[in-house]
Amino acid sequence: MSGRPLDVLEASLGDAVTVQLKGGETFQGTLTGYDQHMNLVIEDEDTTIIRGDNVLSINP
Repeated sequence: MSGRPLDVLEASLGDAVTVQLKGGETFQGTLTGYDQHMNLVIEDEDTTIIRGDNVLSINP
């Protein structure tokens, strides 16, 4: 996948992703939402909202 970051997030909506945070934590689940600040909504058994400035990487 290539392109602008928000285009990549748009293409990844509904897909399983792994999100690594700057503090070392990792979240896995389905990307169900995002905004222009790259705040993310990840769903698995629970819904997790991740603040965009804490994100180190997002992988499919």
